[in-house]
Amino acid sequence: MIGVVYLGNNPKTEERLKYIPGQLVTTAKTYKEAAKACVPRQITHKEYFIVFFEQNVLNEDITAITYLQTNCKNIYIILLTNELSEQDRRKYQQCGVNDTISKEASVTEINKKIQFIYDRKEILFDSKEPKYKILQFKMPLWKRIFDIIFSSIAIIVLSPVFLITAIAIKMESKGPVLFKSKRVGTNYTIFDFLKFRSMYTDASERLKELSKTQNQYTRKATADNDNIPNKTSPLAEQTEPTMTPTGVGAEIMINNEEVMLVGDDFLVAESEFNKQKDESINNAFVKIENDPRITRVGRFIRKYSIDELPQLFNILRGDMSIVGNRPLPLYEAEKLTDDNCIDRFMAPAGLTGLWQVEKRGKGGAMSAEERKQLDIIYGQTYNFAMDMKIILRTLTAFVQKDDV
Repeated sequence: MIGVVYLGNNPKTEERLKYIPGQLVTTAKTYKEAAKACVPRQITHKEYFIVFFEQNVLNEDITAITYLQTNCKNIYIILLTNELSEQDRRKYQQCGVNDTISKEASVTEINKKIQFIYDRKEILFDSKEPKYKILQFKMPLWKRIFDIIFSSIAIIVLSPVFLITAIAIKMESKGPVLFKSKRVGTNYTIFDFLKFRSMYTDASERLKELSKTQNQYTRKATADNDNIPNKTSPLAEQTEPTMTPTGVGAEIMINNEEVMLVGDDFLVAESEFNKQKDESINNAFVKIENDPRITRVGRFIRKYSIDELPQLFNILRGDMSIVGNRPLPLYEAEKLTDDNCIDRFMAPAGLTGLWQVEKRGKGGAMSAEERKQLDIIYGQTYNFAMDMKIILRTLTAFVQKDDV
């Protein structure tokens, strides 16, 4: 059971919290009142409390938050704030704030936050660990030992392939043999990701233009968007809103049915905004068909996954594992930071993974959403037996059927 407590005196926030489905929200004006509201009422069942703390004066807030964390068990404090400097953020975190959310967050956003916490209550309310360090993945010892042994043997056995590939790349085009890019792996850690160069040296300059015209994931979204009506709702022009907008990001109700989000230069239904946000997340994976930026050697080494072999050195130094979720470029990873995607990064970053072998089983046809969900499933269920099955399936099906 989870109780929700609001500590603050903002009428608009109180109004939003009243409409949280299935939650009885207790309002407190002082931190001592909030502490009393967080006292468990049942002895036989564990009770957890989420405290929405309205930001005020920093020193007073620190006193209040410290008191709550000291005197209350099983609480999770969410700071309602619009903007924080890095220095203030650290101070709030050190005194016990576990999370933040915008003061203008909608009912939907608040409810999603509560549901996210509820789904992970056994972890987030573990008083033995600092809550701001909870969502951290730690590589199991068996997996790290296997990675070191496997990668070391593979590097020795494949050393002739490394040498031949390096010579072929240098003979065909100018530039370095290895390509380094910043990737985001486990726990959102950024590292230098190694590959044999398979593109011409000016490839990155043309990525922006090519991704607009040839991205196999965004074309469908573009076609769908052609059928979306203008963001400005005709309803808004005909109907008097029941709540006056308060500025950028305000929300109003029309006919007590649809929530409209109001900005400086737009008026859009909340449902439409969420749909566009989901499409943006789903299209984080940029993939170009028949990419003209790839060299002839590059096309060959990609077809047989030889371009991936330098990642054995990433594995040896601990950046990655043999099996895991593929590390993403920075611009893709930043689109996968909402609550539904966090579990993808609470798992090893890998050379091969669940969606890679599943993709080949489906003839290469797999949406970005399917890939994301398989990454999440692997992060939640991986074990030694699963890793061995993925490695065997990778070795028997490494030749890609599609030219991407």
